[in-house]
Amino acid sequence: MADELTFHLEDFDGPLELLLALVAKHKMDLHNIPILTLIDQYTRTVEAAQVADPEIASAFIEMAAHLVEMKSYLLLPRSEEGERMKQELTGQLIEYEQCRRMAARLRERGEAVMVFVRCPVQLEWDQTYLLHHSPQVLADCWQALMGRTALRRMPTREQFEPLVSAPQVSVSSRVVYILRQLIAGGAARMNQLFSRRQTRGTNVATFLALLELVRGGRVQLGPTGEMTMHRGHLSRKKEIK
Repeated sequence: MADELTFHLEDFDGPLELLLALVAKHKMDLHNIPILTLIDQYTRTVEAAQVADPEIASAFIEMAAHLVEMKSYLLLPRSEEGERMKQELTGQLIEYEQCRRMAARLRERGEAVMVFVRCPVQLEWDQTYLLHHSPQVLADCWQALMGRTALRRMPTREQFEPLVSAPQVSVSSRVVYILRQLIAGGAARMNQLFSRRQTRGTNVATFLALLELVRGGRVQLGPTGEMTMHRGHLSRKKEIK
């Protein structure tokens, strides 16, 4: 019993680190671990330890239960499950040991590099507002912030009258208009079909009519907006009718 060790579990990051400490203490071969001896040492250590944090204790107890299950399989003759569990635990210990060594090397390299730092420079920031506004603008902004601005007035009938009484222009009438302009030579370019003197509805209907003519192959647009009408297409249409 004099050789039995007592570990404070809070000094270990997890069960694997405790297992590696036991392997190193008893000078076991990591690639050929006497697994039954290691399991007995681990379970005795966990039973003797007193851990106040239940989350930390649960991790070590879970590993202890896993090792006890592995021991029960290994005590059976020719247990494939026990050998599988042994190989899996051995692989985890080897990988964990390699990670510890790599972390130690990275820490040594990091400590060997000299790092110079300084306190951040305190910049002087001038918060003076340099813009100038008239008193009325400032008063209006203050009223807006206080929620005292006047509500928007409802639009009057006179404002809606031009929209409601505007004549409706059909796309088909503008198709006839465009064809007549092309036949008579009144329009040779696309921009000649539109005018600011016309209503918005008329310009929209003219644009849609031009799209229909182009899509139907009756009018062809050039790269700079010139228009060409296909008369042969119209004659074929008349013959079909």
